[in-house]
Amino acid sequence: MLPSAPHSPSHPELGHLTPDEAHRLVQQPDTLFIDIRSEVEHFFVGSPPGVVNIPWQDAPDFELNPDFVPDVLRAARSKERTIVLICRSGHRSIDAGNCLLKEGFLVVHHVLKGFEGDRDESHHRSSVNGWRFRGLPWVQC
Repeated sequence: MLPSAPHSPSHPELGHLTPDEAHRLVQQPDTLFIDIRSEVEHFFVGSPPGVVNIPWQDAPDFELNPDFVPDVLRAARSKERTIVLICRSGHRSIDAGNCLLKEGFLVVHHVLKGFEGDRDESHHRSSVNGWRFRGLPWVQC
């Protein structure tokens, strides 16, 4: 992997964390952990304990959530707070993270491979990589 350009307050870059790195970081009290999946995914598929659900897209049409940035700011209380985003497979969290950086948030990371990870040869998730595959804590309603 190529080294990334140095971060600067005027041009912050999205951080890419493995599930294990993210798990360690979200243990810090100053870190806000956000599950950007839909409410249905969050509640019925499961989620890491203590994560805040702020959907990037949601049912019924899965349009971008127009309140995403204000909702994140309300939860974070500051654009300087460290934020970690997780989605199903690590793709939506890239777009959401870059959106937050564009809106002036300074320290934003996303979880590589997300909560469920990539699909295996049978098109099942959570069997190749991701948060659940790594055996990290999660809950389900």
